[in-house]
Amino acid sequence: KHFSYPRPPRPGPGLSAAMPLIIDSHQDIAWNMLTYGRDYTRTAYETRRLEAVTDIPERNGDCTVGWPEYQSGQVAAVFATLFATPARKKELGDIVFYADYQTAHRLYRNQIDIYRKLADSHQDKFRLVSSARELDSVIEHWSKPVSEGEGHPVGLIYLMEGADGIRSPHELAEWYDLGLRIIGLAWAGTRYCGGTDEPGPLTDEGRKLLSAMMDYNFILDLSHMDEAAAFESLDRYEGPVIATHSNCAALMRGSESNRHIPDGVIRGLIERDGVIGLIPLNTFLKVGWLRKKGSRREEVSLDTFIAHIDHICQMAGNANHAAIGSDFDGGFGFQSIPHELDTIADLQMVASKLIERGYSESDAENILGGNWLRFLRTHLPA
Repeated sequence: KHFSYPRPPRPGPGLSAAMPLIIDSHQDIAWNMLTYGRDYTRTAYETRRLEAVTDIPERNGDCTVGWPEYQSGQVAAVFATLFATPARKKELGDIVFYADYQTAHRLYRNQIDIYRKLADSHQDKFRLVSSARELDSVIEHWSKPVSEGEGHPVGLIYLMEGADGIRSPHELAEWYDLGLRIIGLAWAGTRYCGGTDEPGPLTDEGRKLLSAMMDYNFILDLSHMDEAAAFESLDRYEGPVIATHSNCAALMRGSESNRHIPDGVIRGLIERDGVIGLIPLNTFLKVGWLRKKGSRREEVSLDTFIAHIDHICQMAGNANHAAIGSDFDGGFGFQSIPHELDTIADLQMVASKLIERGYSESDAENILGGNWLRFLRTHLPA
C-alpha cells in the first residue's frame, strides 16, 4: 500500500495550540555526564557558555540538550543509553572505553548508578521508567498544567547500546532487575554480531543471547547491527524489535557505511510492528558531509531529515512506524545538525514540516511521540 500523501508538499493546517509530546529514542546522557561533566538540569545555553573556554566544542560540538529545553520542546521521555566505546575505537579524549568485557560490565553498571542518582537528586525533573505504569505516570504529569517556574519530569528508559557489558546470558536476570528493557547487540562489532564498520552475522554467542532475551521479553534494538545480523535477528528473535536511531540507506546512495538501515530490514520491522527512530545528523543526511572547524555550519536542511521519515511512512503505507531517535550530543553537537535546529526543543519543527508536506496533525503527533508511546505501552511490563 502506498502512503498517498501529496507530493510535492502542499501547505497543511497549522499545529494546534498544544504541542505534541516528543519521545526521543536515543540520548547518551550518562556518557556525556562522564565524558564532559555536563549537568542536564541546566540549559543547553548555560552549558555552551561554560564549555566555550574548553576544547569540548571542538571535540564534540556545542551542547543541544538540557532540562529546560526538554520542557519547552515537550520532550516527555528519552531512551537513556548505557554506552562505552570499545578500546580499538577510542578517540582522543574518550575516557569511557573498555578493553575487556569485565570493564564494559563495570562501566554500564556505573551508568545505571548515574541515572539513579540523577533521578533521586532531581525527582521533579527526571524519573526512571521500566514499566508501562511508570511511563503512564510521566505522561499523565505532562497532561496537567504546572505553576510558573515548575515543569514536568522527563522519563528515562534504559537502552544498552552494544551488549559487550553482558558477560553471559545468565546475567540477563540481573540487568532486568536493574530496570533494563532494551538491548542493542552492536555498536561497532561485538562478540554477539557484526556492527558499524565491522560487518558480520550473528555469532553463536549472539544467537544464545537472543534466545535468553526471549525469556524476559527484552526489546531488541537493531540499530548499528550489520545487515546480515539484522536479517537473521528478524527471523530468529520472536520478541519486540525496533531501531532506535537509524536512517534510511536508500536515501544515502554513495555511502559505503553499513550504519544505515536498508529497505529490507525496514520492511521486516514494519511487518513486526516495530518503530524506527530517525536521526537529524548531517553526516547521516548528506553523503560526504564534514563538519567545518569552529561554529559555522554548512547548511543541511531539515527537509532532508523529513525525507527519511517520509521514506518509512511510504514503505509502511501509514505513519505508525517512524519516530525520532535524535542521538543528540552523542559525539556531535549544534554544528552537525540541520541549520533550522538550535536545541532539542526545536524538534517540534518536525511536526510543522510534516503538516506542510500534507501529513495530518495526528500523524505528526504519532511520529513525534505517539508511536513510541504505543509501542512501549504494548511491550513494557505492566
